[in-house]
Amino acid sequence: MNSTPLWLSSLTLAAAGGWLAATMFAAPATSKEPRFPQLTMDQLDAKQKPLGEQIMKVSSVGIGGPYNPMIRSPVLGQRLFDLFYYLRWETSVPTKLNEFAILIIGRQWRSQVEWFAHAPLAAKAGLSPEIIAELKANKRPSKMAEDEAVVYDFVTEITTTKKVSDETYTRAKKVFNDQQIVDLTAVAGNYVMVAMLLAMAEETVPPDKQEPFKPGEP
Repeated sequence: MNSTPLWLSSLTLAAAGGWLAATMFAAPATSKEPRFPQLTMDQLDAKQKPLGEQIMKVSSVGIGGPYNPMIRSPVLGQRLFDLFYYLRWETSVPTKLNEFAILIIGRQWRSQVEWFAHAPLAAKAGLSPEIIAELKANKRPSKMAEDEAVVYDFVTEITTTKKVSDETYTRAKKVFNDQQIVDLTAVAGNYVMVAMLLAMAEETVPPDKQEPFKPGEP
């Protein structure tokens, strides 16, 4: 039996415990002031509080991660929350493959928060530790099922070449229906946007946790 890598065990435990207990999600581990100081529910104004209450019902990070900057624009934040909700919990793409797509984007962006949040979710949904470890090492996973390989190639191609080749699209059509192809494309684009929000706001992992990607790693 293959043992689960230590980093994945740590992430799974972190997810199980939830981030909220450690969540003053603030600045990176420097003396620099955070661009968006971490908000708490009692700091929200009347326009922000309804969104904050919705976030708290579903988020393992509280009002951390992308929610911390986006709640500053509550109308936009509500629209994004509704999109996130669909793409996470109501999408037509199976959860394992959906989380795999999110991880692919997280790895492309070296997004500490996306990887920290979604690697445990992908593992819980059934994505193998070997696939997660190889992806984290910036490698094309070597032992993927056909649907996993289609997701990897489709998401990687559309985000790096800005198109989907006829060959890749034909493979996708054998695995997914039209709605699933549209939803898969949308989740990839959505998590590019999330990675951008996180990068702009300099959001990072909880202060007592290690960032998944270390300086100098590819």
